[in-house]
Amino acid sequence: MPPAPTLNGTPDEKAAVRRQLKIKVAAAKRLLKEHILYRDEAHAQGQKLSKLAEENADEWELKHARRIAEESQRMVNDTRDRLDKTVQELTSLVASVKNKPEFENDEELVKAEEALKEANA
Repeated sequence: MPPAPTLNGTPDEKAAVRRQLKIKVAAAKRLLKEHILYRDEAHAQGQKLSKLAEENADEWELKHARRIAEESQRMVNDTRDRLDKTVQELTSLVASVKNKPEFENDEELVKAEEALKEANA
């Protein structure tokens, strides 16, 4: 991913930073949603696996359920890693422009700060 644009005060640079904020906010929201869905799926698959084990299901069913549960957990970890990376990038971008006068009360900056609060909750 290219480095975040630096701000020297020109309108084009401000537009580039605002575009990066918008992109990173959308990515953070999407990844947070994916992470929650995969986390819920992994929990449901874990419960299903436990139920099959309690019911003494045949070995094939257990093996299949275990494989699905493991894959779900891998997706949880993957989305968490990608979300963490995106949040880190967004945090850096927000920090670099937060105290710039041209971004005072900027809509995209406000959305970015809200997205960071959601992702860190």
